[in-house]
Amino acid sequence: MELSAFEAFNLGIIVLFLGRFLNLRVAFLREFNIPEPVTGGILVSVGFTVLYFATGIETSFDLRARDILLIYFFTGIGLKSDIATLIKGGRPLALLLGATLVYMVLQNGVGVTVASITGLSPVVGVIGGTASLIGGHGTTIAWAPIFASQYGITNALEIGIACATFGLILAALMGGPIAKFLIARYKLEPAVIEQPDFGDSYQQKVKTADIDYYSVLYSWLVLNIAIGLGLSLNETLEYAGVKLPDFLTCLFMGIVITNTVPRLFKKLPWAEHEPSLGLISDIALGVFLSMSLMSMQLWALIDLAIPVLSIIAVQFAVAVLYTLFVIFNLMGRDYEAAVVCSGFGGISLGATPTAIANMTAVTKRFGAAHRAFIIVPLVGAFFIDIANAFIINRFLGIFG
Repeated sequence: MELSAFEAFNLGIIVLFLGRFLNLRVAFLREFNIPEPVTGGILVSVGFTVLYFATGIETSFDLRARDILLIYFFTGIGLKSDIATLIKGGRPLALLLGATLVYMVLQNGVGVTVASITGLSPVVGVIGGTASLIGGHGTTIAWAPIFASQYGITNALEIGIACATFGLILAALMGGPIAKFLIARYKLEPAVIEQPDFGDSYQQKVKTADIDYYSVLYSWLVLNIAIGLGLSLNETLEYAGVKLPDFLTCLFMGIVITNTVPRLFKKLPWAEHEPSLGLISDIALGVFLSMSLMSMQLWALIDLAIPVLSIIAVQFAVAVLYTLFVIFNLMGRDYEAAVVCSGFGGISLGATPTAIANMTAVTKRFGAAHRAFIIVPLVGAFFIDIANAFIINRFLGIFG
């Protein structure tokens, strides 16, 4: 059974409503800042797995609409990014990048060690390291043919997808509890109490007077202009031999536009200050993550569960310890640092959108953390992809 892009998109909305329904009624989910799309998405993916084992019906999804939503979300982040905030984020960005690079080496080292102990090829440990965890499903799919043809791991794709999927689930579940622990343990609060960049708290509703027909259209138009320029920039870079994700160049163009247009046209009202921009970004992120998690084919991972879980269990423990004792201290041991930790929990085992969802769930409850929403996506979406290819190659050169 295959759901079309239209059907998958609408199911994603239903899944998001399901997650919100459960989060509003289950105190545990709110207390540990579990994102609403994670709650609904995991539950539905489990439901499709039960359907498969009960009837043999395999469900697949056309996820093109999901990828468009990701572009809208990151472009919205760019359009809310003042250059002054970016400059202030320079040192934390460098520290987080350095710590992430060290962690990537550690992650592959852990994978190789556990694989060797359990009698598997060390190359399997690289697959269960940055190739699938920090790299995610995309990196796994890109590297699987190389692992298979050059290193004889014929089921590299299946192992990588299994690790990436289990990692994504854990990443979506670990960020909120980590932030909750740090905030409670050290009694942390935002330096300035203000609304978060994305998402409204459970208690506070957006005033209808703040969002109207024209404000939504205006924000939507600005988003589309930034996306058009970002996609054009990416095509230009591809001609020059540089390949980047579409959402990254769109994020960059959003930053450029929001820091130039208001200064050049001072009388022009700007979407940066429109609640409707945050509303559109919220919708895009929520439905994107719902679609990502509901579409996980968990039944395909059963045969690989034991070898994969042995690697993932150790990787999870290392990720939690590294986040608590390295990232939190490097980031300054304050509220922003706790939010960054929730995001790092997302990228350490999952993907950048998972990191953003974790941070959004935390800031909905405790308050804004503007710098975290800049440095975590930059590290997770840009620098990691560049560094990962080099690190994987180095490990394969040593252990392959």
